[in-house]
Amino acid sequence: MKVLLLSDVYKQGVAGEVVSVADGYARNYLIPRKFAVKATADELRKAEQLRETSAARKAELEGRLNDLARQIDGVELVFGRRAANTGKLFGSVTTGDIAEALHKKSGIDINRRRISQQALREIGTFTIPVRLGTEISPTIKVVVLREEEVQSYLAQQKAAAEVAVAAPVEEPTAEAAAE
Repeated sequence: MKVLLLSDVYKQGVAGEVVSVADGYARNYLIPRKFAVKATADELRKAEQLRETSAARKAELEGRLNDLARQIDGVELVFGRRAANTGKLFGSVTTGDIAEALHKKSGIDINRRRISQQALREIGTFTIPVRLGTEISPTIKVVVLREEEVQSYLAQQKAAAEVAVAAPVEEPTAEAAAE
């Protein structure tokens, strides 16, 4: 008997597949447990419609994930932690900490499991990839400093940003281009 599987069945197939099984197996096991339905033309049409709507939803989700990826690409997060003289932290910066700081800074809530990195256990600057979407692979810049150095680092960053805004890039004039 040909049946349309509604869920994954071990050694038979995956949901949405049409498979041939023994009549008794279908009547006594698969159909009563709602693992499958008889493969009629009506059921096949329904399954095709489900696949189409599923593909559309998956494409929409992929588009939203790619938009999020573009928004968080290149974001810089600064963490102040207690550290030894050797640069090793007393503790660590975990993926949960990174996800929480990203949510505070950009308003985008990302599951910590999408941040592909082990806990950071030393002072430094790290580039951490985030698994979102398929078009681009966004990276986050994480700066881990000693607690007492964080304020001076943020002040330097703010001053550098103000200088960049105050000094616009000069465009070449027609005279300079002619030379």
